[in-house]
Amino acid sequence: VQLQASGGGLVQAGGSLRLSCAASGHTFSSYPIGWFRQAPGKEREFIGAISWSGGSTYYTDSVKGRFTISRDNAKNTVYLQMNSLKPSDTAIYYCAADPNPWGPEYYSGSISSYDYWGQGTLVTVSS
Repeated sequence: VQLQASGGGLVQAGGSLRLSCAASGHTFSSYPIGWFRQAPGKEREFIGAISWSGGSTYYTDSVKGRFTISRDNAKNTVYLQMNSLKPSDTAIYYCAADPNPWGPEYYSGSISSYDYWGQGTLVTVSS
């Protein structure tokens, strides 16, 4: 499966953006999708995931209550809605697919579980 993240850009603090992760490949709907970000000079960090059914989601504390992950398997797309953005959210955002789910509600928080990665999209939040 090939992934492509899009929707990044420049936004003021307090604003919103919606990122999309579009996939090719008929197996996309069977894969949990994770979202990660990497700020300048920092390691890539996991921020959330959605199971392949879409019924389960997880968010790290840094984004909980502000970010929402959803998916439309008919369109082979996963979304990351980001609200109340902060300058600390500035990073390159990546989506990734885990090809080995344990079930329809499964997702992993481990970066090593994700084998397929998109190219990333830059989000810059100005103060």
